[in-house]
Amino acid sequence: MSEGQLASQSNVLRNGKRVVMVNGIPASGKSSIARELATATGWPILSVDGIKEPFMRQLEHVDRALNRRLGIASYQAIWSVIANAPQGCTFIVDAWFGFQPKENLVSFLHEAQVTAVAEIWCQLPGELAAQRYESRLANRLPGHPGAEYIPELIALAERAEPMRLGPVYIADQTKTAEPNNLLNWTREVLSTINYK
Repeated sequence: MSEGQLASQSNVLRNGKRVVMVNGIPASGKSSIARELATATGWPILSVDGIKEPFMRQLEHVDRALNRRLGIASYQAIWSVIANAPQGCTFIVDAWFGFQPKENLVSFLHEAQVTAVAEIWCQLPGELAAQRYESRLANRLPGHPGAEYIPELIALAERAEPMRLGPVYIADQTKTAEPNNLLNWTREVLSTINYK
């Protein structure tokens, strides 16, 4: 890399905000990938469940409708944190982005002045997602959808797709991943301005 390229990269890292979108349907392995990236980079994770669940513990009678409202508020809170962060910050956002309109995400990215986006799409067949989801039910807080959600999850897996607002890495969750490949790809993608 030339001196000019190095200077340009340094300027991007210093002046921009960067977001790694770890995206996928529920039980697709998002949180595991987000934690691996955070451990390797030191970048903070912002997750919908991480923000939502403390409120769920304090509230009584959380049904699916209230759960969804809390999820929407948590999603908005994530982007508020990013918008108020100083230039030069990088965040890992762990969420099923498809639960809200794509237009909302575009607005949030613009308002937060994000200059680089890397999307990691956690790809998983519906039947395997259903098995994973079912195995976690006993440890989920009351208010999260239960076993009745599994048919809906299987159907969702058939139609779900990445946001595609920037480069996308397909993380096939049926195969053993090579963490360094994902880490190197993410660092390279975020080293340039790819979103305005």
